[in-house]
Amino acid sequence: MTDPRTAGPVPGAPAGPGAPPASRQAPPPPGWAPRQPASRAGWGPGLRGSRADLRAGLITVLALTVAGLGAGALWAWLAPRVDYRVTEGQLVPVVGVPSAEVFMADDGVYVLVLAGLGLAAGVLVWLVRSHRGVPALVGLATGMVGAGVVAWQLGEWLGAGPTEAELTEVGATVTTGVDLGATAALAVGPFVAVLTYLVATALTPDDDLGRPDDGAPRPEHQLPLRPPLPPVPPAAPRRL
Repeated sequence: MTDPRTAGPVPGAPAGPGAPPASRQAPPPPGWAPRQPASRAGWGPGLRGSRADLRAGLITVLALTVAGLGAGALWAWLAPRVDYRVTEGQLVPVVGVPSAEVFMADDGVYVLVLAGLGLAAGVLVWLVRSHRGVPALVGLATGMVGAGVVAWQLGEWLGAGPTEAELTEVGATVTTGVDLGATAALAVGPFVAVLTYLVATALTPDDDLGRPDDGAPRPEHQLPLRPPLPPVPPAAPRRL
C-alpha cells in the first residue's frame, strides 16, 4: 500500500493552506466564437476562385470564337473587290485598270478588323472584375485565336472567287474573291487583346487586380477582438 504521507495530492482535491493557488481560465462570454483566419479559395493573387475563373475563361473562348463570325462577315463586306469581264483568252477589267494595292488590301482590312475586335475584347474582359487573372488572360488569347480562324474561313467562304466554269463563260462578269495572303495576320487579334489587358493591369493601383476578395471575411461579419481575461483565483477553503 502507498503511504498517504508520501503520496502526491489527489487530482481534483482542494489545495492545502500552503499550496499556491491554482489559476483558472474564465469561461468565454455567451455568443463568443474564436476568430478564424481568412482563407482564400485560390492559389494567390489572380488565381483566387480558380474553378469559377476557369469556367469564365471557357465562356470567354466560346464567346470570342462566335464573335469571329461577325468579324469574318465584316471582312468580306469591307474587302475591296474588282469586277472582270470574261473574253476569249483573257479577263478584262470592267472599270479601268485595278491598282496592285487592291490585291493586298484584303490582308490590311483583315488586320484592322481583328485588331478592333481584340481591343474591344481586352477592354470587356478587364471590366469583368470578378474574373480577372491568369485564366482570363489565357482565355482571352485563346478566344482571339479562334476568332481569327473563324473570321478567316468565313470571310473567304462569303467572298469566294469565280469558279472554273464561270471563267470559261465568254461575256460573263466575275468578281475577285477575298483571300488572306499572309497567315501571320492571325496573330494580330491575340496580340492586341493581350496587350490591352496587360496595359490595364499595369495601370491599376491594386495588387489583387481590383477584383473582390471573396475568401476574406467582410468587416461586418467579423467579431471584435477581446483582450484575454485575467485568471480568477480559486475560492478560499472553508475552515471547520
